[in-house]
Amino acid sequence: MKIGALILGIIGGIAGLIGSVMAMMIGGIGSALNSDGAGTVTSLGWVALLLSIIAIVGGSMAIAKPKVAGIMMLICGIGGFICISLGYIVAGPLIIVGGILALVGSKK
Repeated sequence: MKIGALILGIIGGIAGLIGSVMAMMIGGIGSALNSDGAGTVTSLGWVALLLSIIAIVGGSMAIAKPKVAGIMMLICGIGGFICISLGYIVAGPLIIVGGILALVGSKK
């Protein structure tokens, strides 16, 4: 289970990086067109980028410290959904399932 958490955490984090960059691009285009709330989208894209990096770190810690890694990945997966909901549609479930696997694997 720990290896599954490692793989899902890293793949989900990479997908989250892609989704957050896309959200920042959409926010940047909105800012260029003077759209309302575009700056907020860009800011939330930066937060999602940070959460994706933390998810990758959590995924890489899944074998050594599975409980800490699981909590980190769960927080990052839920936080990413809150920040850029549709942009995290692929990454969020991968990170959340990886976090659950890490927590279940820590009990064995």
